[in-house]
Amino acid sequence: MNANFHPITTSIATEQVQSSAICYEQALQQVCNAIIRNVRKVGDRNPKIGVLGTVQYQFCPPSDWVSGFWSGQLWLAYKVTGETTLKNSASMRRNYFKNLIAHPDWLDHDLGFQFSLSSVAEYKLTGDEECKNLALQAADALLSRYRRVGKYIVAWNETHELGLEKTQGRTIIDSLQNLALLFWASDVTSNPVYRQAAIQHTDTLEKHIIREDYSTYHCFLFDPATQQPLRGETFQGYADESCWARGQSWAIHAFAQIFEHTGDIKYLETAKKLADYAIEHLPEDGIPLWDFNLPKDEPQYRDSSAAAIIAAGLLLIAIHCEDSEEQIHYRKAGMDILSELIKQCDLSSDPEAEGLLSEGASYVNAGLCDNMLPYGDYYFVEALMRANGYTDFFWK
Repeated sequence: MNANFHPITTSIATEQVQSSAICYEQALQQVCNAIIRNVRKVGDRNPKIGVLGTVQYQFCPPSDWVSGFWSGQLWLAYKVTGETTLKNSASMRRNYFKNLIAHPDWLDHDLGFQFSLSSVAEYKLTGDEECKNLALQAADALLSRYRRVGKYIVAWNETHELGLEKTQGRTIIDSLQNLALLFWASDVTSNPVYRQAAIQHTDTLEKHIIREDYSTYHCFLFDPATQQPLRGETFQGYADESCWARGQSWAIHAFAQIFEHTGDIKYLETAKKLADYAIEHLPEDGIPLWDFNLPKDEPQYRDSSAAAIIAAGLLLIAIHCEDSEEQIHYRKAGMDILSELIKQCDLSSDPEAEGLLSEGASYVNAGLCDNMLPYGDYYFVEALMRANGYTDFFWK
């Protein structure tokens, strides 16, 4: 048996059968077939966002935080199927990431999304040394964003649409999901500096970006001169004191990942509490609105990408629960969300669809809603793999 495959226990399997008639093995195979089908359509490009009202993708420019998610899907599907077409398609994107790392002005806190799912993935699966070196360069660039006085990783660059004044001293919840690149770099180089920065950043955000009820801010601001903490805000959520659903999902998955890297139970407990908040605020159909505190008189756009990330995070939490009732609770919650994604948003059976999920909410305040999103697609594949017993991913 594959060492990275762990069959589910009988009690949990029974729970699944009772909660859903969906065959997750069949769903995973169908999604992998869709990815294979789309290799020729996508070519050497990287999907960015669905064209509104269609099942076709727009593609990334030379620098885009989304650029790694199609590579991630290709490598995941390759792990499942062993299809050489997938490996070749993923590998031919290497030049994109070589060009990206060669432009320092393009690099920000999203280097983990870009390089963990491309260069690290390829290195883990093929042993290619050039990919290892690319990923280490990316880790160095991410480490350079660490502020040693404030103990956090700064988010966007001065060229971000917020502008110079508002980006200085700003960190965001998405950054937690990118820390896997630093943990990986520390492991392969035996240099503790990457790991120390990742842990200190985690502790800073746990203190400042998570509220007492375990909802979250999207952003947190520090004084750029003194690095003293100032306030929480939002950029993509409904309001500063609301809870942007995808931000909460990043945190759920990330804290569970950070537990895997550190073995420190406090991070797993934080992941559970963040997950509990999300579960309690899900609508009856299981697919979160784009903000958990969205007023009823606002447009009620759903976010399938947040649902996919939460589902993957819940299934990750479940495998680390020592208490069997907790394990069943979090696994069932994750499987229930995954089931609803398959029933309501899955496009993999549509031969024209270039993506996997409908109803993603990229940036509602800018009118980017009800789209296919490559990151939603990636976590959908990851969640399906976790539902089928896979445990080894490119984050670790």
